Amino acid sequence: MSEAIRNAFHQQASGCRAMNSPLTAAILETLAYTLNHSTRTGARILDWPGDPMADALKLRIAGGLHALARSEQDADLTALYRTGTGDFATILPRVLIEWDDWLYPWLDSPPQTNEVGRSAALMAGLMVAAQRLDMPIELLELGSSAGLNLNLDRFCYNLGGLEAGPIDAAVRIMPDWTGNAPEGQWPQIIARNGVDQNPLDVRDEAIAARLLAYCWPDQHDRLARLEAAIEIARAFPPAVAAGDAADWIEHKLAEPQARGTARIVMHSVFWQYLPVDTQKRIETAILKAGKTAAPDYPLGWLSFEPDPSTISPMQLRLRLWPSGGSLHLAACHPHGASINWFGREKSA
Repeated sequence: MSEAIRNAFHQQASGCRAMNSPLTAAILETLAYTLNHSTRTGARILDWPGDPMADALKLRIAGGLHALARSEQDADLTALYRTGTGDFATILPRVLIEWDDWLYPWLDSPPQTNEVGRSAALMAGLMVAAQRLDMPIELLELGSSAGLNLNLDRFCYNLGGLEAGPIDAAVRIMPDWTGNAPEGQWPQIIARNGVDQNPLDVRDEAIAARLLAYCWPDQHDRLARLEAAIEIARAFPPAVAAGDAADWIEHKLAEPQARGTARIVMHSVFWQYLPVDTQKRIETAILKAGKTAAPDYPLGWLSFEPDPSTISPMQLRLRLWPSGGSLHLAACHPHGASINWFGREKSA
């Protein structure tokens, strides 16, 4: 089993390198050949009973090491992370020994991230919906984590040359863009709510620090953007309920909808982590609500999710009711760093 674990670390390292995080790649590659059973943390990793890829095992320990480096409690580790250079093969094994008890709990749960860069794609989709529906929006997000993307209208964007959003926003997102700029209008979001099995309240310094630790350390723009988004969330705390996404959306879609308000269900890199039964329940609830949608009570479903049938990792799709229109809007980088905009209609 240890060999499968080491291979998983190498595989994740290749993915990190491909997504422009050579430091995280180097950390994981070093762990792949230096991990041993001499520490509780190392033994737990090498004897992991589950699927190391599905369980994001590699990113659990990567988050712990980044958190330790950010805490500046170990000078050599902090220097390694700041410079991206050093004796990885000496420092990391020593850190696992000396900080074994500190790192061990980071293996208890998978990373919870809240990638703000995805807001560029999500906002472009909301702009299309806003233009087509031409009414204020009630936003319902599934898998919100800390709810940072519920504040997406408080960010500023450059979407293929189209400047959108408050120009003085602390968060500014400029993805590499291919294709035409999105045709749409800035959405008026009058209500916003989300759900997560374990919502993160970033007003808690420890929780905010944990969220930052899961952001790859050599991607400085992402870290700065995340820090700014956390400050916005502290000023405008998003309403994120703790609960099961299927239960929550069934309840929300059954609530009365204000006339002249568009209800939009939104999620990003969420669907793939759900059991099939939960996926079916959510889809059934949305399609049921779609059948009762009317021009004065429209519904939308905006998703930023992987599609195994395509080469690009993430696909941005929008469905609208009562029109029944289905749009394949874009293919996107997992972190939203690049967007290939289609904006095209597809049959439902």
